Amino acid sequence: MKRRALLLTLATTAASAMAQVPPSPAESAAYQGLHAAAQRGDVAQIARLLKAGAAIDATDGAGRTPLHVATFARQGAAVRVLMEAGANHAKLEHGRYDAVTIAAVADDEDTLRTLLAQGASAKLVTSRYDGTALIAAAHLGHDGVVRQLIAAGAPLDHVNNLHWTAVIESIVLGDGGKRHQATLKALIDAGANLQLADRHGQTPLALAKARGYAEMVAMLEKAGAR
Repeated sequence: MKRRALLLTLATTAASAMAQVPPSPAESAAYQGLHAAAQRGDVAQIARLLKAGAAIDATDGAGRTPLHVATFARQGAAVRVLMEAGANHAKLEHGRYDAVTIAAVADDEDTLRTLLAQGASAKLVTSRYDGTALIAAAHLGHDGVVRQLIAAGAPLDHVNNLHWTAVIESIVLGDGGKRHQATLKALIDAGANLQLADRHGQTPLALAKARGYAEMVAMLEKAGAR
């Protein structure tokens, strides 16, 4: 019972860590310049401001750049224009999220596709738990995002500071349902290491069995997990 309680505590902690903080309505209303144009998706104004010398990576009080703001607002055209103009896609806001991870957590496949097409990296270490966009998406069962990130070269076997991989998070923070199953399948098909254990020595197979996730167990066993 103590081990189960510990696992549940860790899961809750990790889940809360994935929560991002988009601009509040008050913050959005107070924005000026590039931040305001990014929030609205006003690409013409973005172009005018950049031509006039506006700082493309200026930050608000939470460390958000116009690129972060455009990503939170799902303003794909603004994201594209900012990236084309040289916005720093690797810059982290105060919660330690980059634009790619913001889009991944939001299950925003269109904006993610734009970011990746413009050269944003899927390989950055982000969040206070030293994770990746792939781990965040796997945790949430965002299978389409997971497939995009894998195709973009995201590190399959990165271990965060909870000692969890994307495979492990798809199990311990998932519900065992269709999207988490699809996420796990994408990771297996991509060649993720299925033997990496958590800090208690529990492998993905053992964790899936403990949760009664029969479909995941079957997938893992078929792939040779032990």
